[in-house]
Amino acid sequence: GIASELKEALSFYSESGGRGEPAKLQEEAVKVMLEKYEVVLGILYGFDYKRYFNADTSGKLSIILEAQDFILGLENGKRRYIDAVTALSRAFAISIPHKKALEIKEEVAFFQTVKARLVKFDRFPGNGKRIKDMKTAVKQIIDRAIVSDRVIDVFDAAGLKKPDISVLSDEFLEEVRGMKHRNLAIEVLKKLINDEIRGRIRTNFVQSRSLMESLEELIKRYNNRVITAVEVIEELIGLAKEIKEMDKEPQEMGLSEYEYAFYTAVANNESAKELMGKDKLRELAIVLYDKVRKNTSIDWTIRESARAKLRVIVKRTLRKYGYPPDMQKLATETVLKQAELIADEIMSN
Repeated sequence: GIASELKEALSFYSESGGRGEPAKLQEEAVKVMLEKYEVVLGILYGFDYKRYFNADTSGKLSIILEAQDFILGLENGKRRYIDAVTALSRAFAISIPHKKALEIKEEVAFFQTVKARLVKFDRFPGNGKRIKDMKTAVKQIIDRAIVSDRVIDVFDAAGLKKPDISVLSDEFLEEVRGMKHRNLAIEVLKKLINDEIRGRIRTNFVQSRSLMESLEELIKRYNNRVITAVEVIEELIGLAKEIKEMDKEPQEMGLSEYEYAFYTAVANNESAKELMGKDKLRELAIVLYDKVRKNTSIDWTIRESARAKLRVIVKRTLRKYGYPPDMQKLATETVLKQAELIADEIMSN
């Protein structure tokens, strides 16, 4: 950030009890602002962003996408760019309405727009600090908004046809595969798949964990340059299609969503699948879900006696159905974790 660099400039002001020279303080802030401005320009070196200011609305949208793609193609580009623009924005806020700040305000607004879109791809939701930064950015875009006298097709500007999105539909995945901006396509797929997986965490512990591990391993390989952008897009699309196929299995097996969650819990090792087979594991899952449902109380997740009782019931059921002895302890804990996930739903039903 800019705290250390502004410390000296602020010290004379605070030491005099707030009776220092505001003009001098602002000059120091401007100096820091220009330094941070140069850092951002360095990151964008080789990308002609200034054509943005004379482009029409569709062109502006296209240039913003190109800027994202350019930054995502740099080594640690997203993190470096977000940090640099955050620092620039803070110094800029202190420097307004200095002449030098006003001279670059449109560029700062552009930098912030690109940053805001990059932030949307972050894996976890933003915290309060990030929301505050976004509000500051909005306030600073004062007198030059993007305006248009016609309807703009945002999908068209992004190089995508307008899909009838069921998210991760085959048609949409094919459009992403053909996107001009490869790095942006990777981020789009990462976010869509991550959101799909996180939606499953509430109901299926084993499946969501397995999918998240696959996604993280894939991104790790790409970040380590083991696979190319084209290859990672293909593998991400493959993972998306795998998720879609998984959604068909509960219905094909004649299981409810929760029964299927318990099926994945007990079918999560090869020896059990080989020894028992799919049909017997399916039957075990139905029985386990029924026993968990009948033995779940409002406070069972916090009362050790209730947890101990349910653990015994699960172990006995696993033994009764011939579950591999060496895997029973792990399967019991997995079933209990799965039960915890859906405890509220069980109680409400």
